[in-house]
Amino acid sequence: MSNRLTVTALVGGAVALLVTFASLASDVERRELNNGMLVLEDIPEIPEEVRHELFRWQDVRAAALRAWSADGKSIYVSTGFGSVDSLHKIDMPLGARKQLTFFREPISQVSRRPGSSQLIFARDAGGSEFAQVFAFDDITGEATMLTDGESRNGEMVWDRRGSRFAYLSTRRNGAANDIWIMNPDEPDGATIAVEANDGFIWAPAEFSREGSRLLVENYVSVTDSRAVLVDLDSGAVTVLAGGESNKSVNSPVAFDDDGDGFWLITDQGSEFRQLAWQSLQPGAQPEIVTSEIPWDVRNVAISDDRKRMAFVTNENGNSRLYLLDPSTREYREVENLPTGIAYGLRFSPDNRHLGMTLNSAQAPSDAYVLKLGRAPLKAGRLERWTESEIGGLDASTFVVPELVTYPTFDGRDIPAWIHKPQRPGPHPVIIRIHGGPEGQARPVFSTTYQLWATSLGAAVIQPNVRGSTGFGKTYVGLDNGFRREDSVKDIGALLDWIETQPDLDASRVVVYGGSYGGYMALASAVHFSDRLRGVIDNVGISSFVSFLENTQDYRRDRRRQEYGDERDPEMRAHLERISPLNNVERMNVPMFIIQGENDPRVPVTEAIQMVEALRERGQSVWYMNALNEGHGYRKRENRDVMQQAMMMFLRQHLTDEGSAL
Repeated sequence: MSNRLTVTALVGGAVALLVTFASLASDVERRELNNGMLVLEDIPEIPEEVRHELFRWQDVRAAALRAWSADGKSIYVSTGFGSVDSLHKIDMPLGARKQLTFFREPISQVSRRPGSSQLIFARDAGGSEFAQVFAFDDITGEATMLTDGESRNGEMVWDRRGSRFAYLSTRRNGAANDIWIMNPDEPDGATIAVEANDGFIWAPAEFSREGSRLLVENYVSVTDSRAVLVDLDSGAVTVLAGGESNKSVNSPVAFDDDGDGFWLITDQGSEFRQLAWQSLQPGAQPEIVTSEIPWDVRNVAISDDRKRMAFVTNENGNSRLYLLDPSTREYREVENLPTGIAYGLRFSPDNRHLGMTLNSAQAPSDAYVLKLGRAPLKAGRLERWTESEIGGLDASTFVVPELVTYPTFDGRDIPAWIHKPQRPGPHPVIIRIHGGPEGQARPVFSTTYQLWATSLGAAVIQPNVRGSTGFGKTYVGLDNGFRREDSVKDIGALLDWIETQPDLDASRVVVYGGSYGGYMALASAVHFSDRLRGVIDNVGISSFVSFLENTQDYRRDRRRQEYGDERDPEMRAHLERISPLNNVERMNVPMFIIQGENDPRVPVTEAIQMVEALRERGQSVWYMNALNEGHGYRKRENRDVMQQAMMMFLRQHLTDEGSAL
């Protein structure tokens, strides 16, 4: 018989009924850690030597640029000096970090009010993702909640005078992703600008100079988004780019200097997302600016004076930074940028500096500032403003991932990043599958991968199976609907490739995935149990039908665009057939399932039903559930235990040392 503990929790100000896995069988060993917030089922006690071994690896920090100060002399960053990431202020390159927030939950989406030192940011409770918007005074440290405490809010965009901001909210009915307008000095007077009655996301991009118009993105799916103009006086909504008859990516960026056109990212007429300008006149078409760059444009920023822009391209996983002159549409690559990932571009208020966050395979994320010349395309010195601690580890010993490709069943080549230990092989292998599915494995810094390569001697392979972004829109759509299991076949092809590599040990392979990657890990257990030593599923989908029926209302229709509509009988039968939950009899491999109780994306029931089904067959499965987390662990005390338990699981199933634990 199964036993469940039903509890009631306060999430985002609303009472929600939660089902917590307490004891699925009488012989299950259950422990609670972190003041009862972390539940472990059938996971052995973590030895002191494992905790000690991971101590330095778990003390690595990172910092991300969030905003500039009003005078342009300081920056705000988020970094972790406690359980969660907090906001800090820095007054000079490599200067002291002054901590400003001390909450028990991490902050996000920090934005400074134009012409003021006031900040706003978003914060949720327990990983629920029902974030509230707060006004923050960085002098007094006082934070005031501006939203209703119950709805999901975010994507805040200020008008240019700093008198109000637009934001996304589900306040109207709990499901629709409407656009609201608020004066933070009078939060009770917030009004709806756009009612999103289509089930998709409407997110603000930028106010016009006079504040009467708003650029908006109507996001339907990863391959279908529309650039929209909203007249805030009349309420008129005009689709500028994209739509039912022209399904394509169209993400508005900013109005131009004259206000008669706008900048956008679009993949119209191309496999890749390009930067373009388009007139606001009816029937206008985008004029592509970056046609000579055969890669996605990902991040675009425009200076307050509208005299220069900056954008980042994703070229085979690495970033390249460019400056652009809006008046001539000429652009030039910024040279001597460290190889890695660049994001979070923000021009300073005086338009003379460009802030960003940089991450490389051998260094965690840190804040940098690029000095700019008088000419729009002129770049000066790049200065590092934060230098995040790496726990006393020697960065020179960190492994640099290698980009490889391997053939799959239909003749395509699948790109993958591989971290190989510096010691001789053959190495055991950990296949790490990204989420999304519209995500992309990139050569980012990961203490976890470095730890596994160093301590386990394991090679970590991150495949970009079909459905991944960054390789063109055709590639993104190859796993949609009835073709879902084609991406699982790409994992089978990777196992075949591993067998051909003399420095890799095909007899010692574990698959690990999170979110959609968790589904992929479970599906790998269904199809390739005889070729695997273990599977780790982190907040993964076990049944597409129950997932689609139980994921939060505000995201359900978007997920149907990707996975298929479970209300259609033919699609429902297909989703039932391929779901791991309905193929448990084919899963014969050690399992470790990780979940957050408050997950709004992949509900906790996806993990519970998978664990129940496995144990009903008499199969041993490790299970971990954090009652104060959502879609992934954000609190350090939970992450630390999760990493320690994963190390034990991997050591037990990949190395000869496991028998000693």
